[in-house]
Amino acid sequence: MAERKVLNKYIPPSYNPNVQLRSGGSRRAKVRLMAPFSMQCNTCGEYIYKGKKFNAKKEKALGEDYLGIIIYRFKIACPCCAAEITFKTDPKNTDYVAERGAQRNFEPWRDETRSHQEVKADKLKEEEDNPMKALENRTIESKREMDILDALDEIRTKNARIDRADVDEALNRIHEKETPEEIEEKDFDKEDEELARQVFHDLDGEKVRRLVDEPFKEFKKPEPVVKEMKPTDLGIKKKQASESILGIKRKAPSEKPVKSLVVDYGSDSD
Repeated sequence: MAERKVLNKYIPPSYNPNVQLRSGGSRRAKVRLMAPFSMQCNTCGEYIYKGKKFNAKKEKALGEDYLGIIIYRFKIACPCCAAEITFKTDPKNTDYVAERGAQRNFEPWRDETRSHQEVKADKLKEEEDNPMKALENRTIESKREMDILDALDEIRTKNARIDRADVDEALNRIHEKETPEEIEEKDFDKEDEELARQVFHDLDGEKVRRLVDEPFKEFKKPEPVVKEMKPTDLGIKKKQASESILGIKRKAPSEKPVKSLVVDYGSDSD
């Protein structure tokens, strides 16, 4: 086993340690990425959706940059026909651009953004050529800002009023409001009154007086008032009446001294 391990390495006479030889490997780096946009392969027509993962080769686009920012090129293979597809970075628009082998699918929001940018550029160019147009645009912008501030102030006032509102007050306001049933009932009453006004008119146009029907009241017989008497009241009255007729006078009971039944044990006698 010791013979396999090389302890001494051959150093040629022309070796210069200050010069380092580059390895003969490729400059392309292999990376794992996802498709930055949905595309269609030009060879087989396969659709590749955004976010599909690929093993790609990354390299610098020689001679291409944007304000000193390096532009990179990525090469992937179509999952259906293995055709080479390349796309590059776009630092100007912070996006990617399909270069070869596939075409990017239609994306309406990209066209909308581009149209907004074009309209803005045309507007700036028009303002540079026409000062009156620039003044008019500034007036419109200031008016729009004032409207936004007024709407914001109104919202703040409304929120402050809601914060200060009391619960009882809010409930009272809710109860004071008429319900749809009450409103409908009032409408029916108005229609009935209008119909009655049209019906109760004679030929001369004079209003006929309508008698109000009084509700029928039933006659109720008054109930006799019965006085409650105790059963002993009758006997007492009879006895008092008989004594008054016979002339008997009752004597008041005399109070006699009651002898004490308690013996005085404190005396010396027996």
